[in-house]
Amino acid sequence: MRDHGGNIDWAHAEYGGDDWIDLSTGINRVPYPVPPLLPEDWTSLPTRAAMAGLLAAARQAYATDAPIVALAGAQAAIQMIPQLAAPGVARVLGPTYNEHAACLRSHGWQVTEVAALADLAGADLAVVVNPNNPDGQCHTAAALLALVRRVGRLVVDESFADARPDLSLAPMAGQEGLLVLRSFGKFYGLAGLRLGFAIGPGSDIAALARSAGPWPVSGAAIRIGQAALLDTAWAGTTTIRLRADTLRADALAAQAGWTVAGGCELFRLYDTPEAAKAQHRLAQHRIWSRIFPYSGRWLRLGLPGSDAEWSRLATALDQAAA
Repeated sequence: MRDHGGNIDWAHAEYGGDDWIDLSTGINRVPYPVPPLLPEDWTSLPTRAAMAGLLAAARQAYATDAPIVALAGAQAAIQMIPQLAAPGVARVLGPTYNEHAACLRSHGWQVTEVAALADLAGADLAVVVNPNNPDGQCHTAAALLALVRRVGRLVVDESFADARPDLSLAPMAGQEGLLVLRSFGKFYGLAGLRLGFAIGPGSDIAALARSAGPWPVSGAAIRIGQAALLDTAWAGTTTIRLRADTLRADALAAQAGWTVAGGCELFRLYDTPEAAKAQHRLAQHRIWSRIFPYSGRWLRLGLPGSDAEWSRLATALDQAAA
């Protein structure tokens, strides 16, 4: 298994206890309130009409009229994209979510991780996560659109872009050579629903839809996803709260002697004197965080949800500073 956050079962086994706060992912811990489900959401295959309703809601939420397909999370698209063309030269702007490079390599692509946006030019397939995971680096829509003309296909993973619609290329995703991925579960706090979208030119979307099969998401995912994507009031209130919470988390981290190394509205990245030791200290308070094999100093922390979670994090960071 590749290194990922969300490995809370490992923390359970290593440290014990059953009341963990999992901040190792960028998943909103104040989830969208799940609406009532109907029996047919579980007992019947999803209908074309229901899927059409979900896709219409997604187009509205992402401000696009481009072809779109619903999938079992953005991860499903990441696993299928390498098959859209014969293997060639791929470049990934990194460090970033490691599934992009891994899935490309598993399908025979020659993958190089590059450190600058300009270094992606000339690739048959280029990948940018925007905002980036784990450092939150962002690129303007204009800069990415200029890159489309310099690569064979540009994949822009917008899994953390819900709170930054100004960054999104979804409105321009109908043009050839541009494929945009959106995750539902992170911003809406319902990662277990396994819902995401790919937006792009008709040929790419049709190919992904064929690979995904006739029922790529569940009836429950369709009903919940449609309701959430149309709830603009909830999205607006949540964005405001998350932005305030990033400042709150940064202030607590500063008291522990950590400095902000990056992040976005759903997670923060901190520079610590020793990340493994910092993770261990948080784990003693049953708070799970994310560290990275390529950095001995970086620790990524999601944002707590309830007052009780914030209080526990404050205590843990206060003791870490002692």
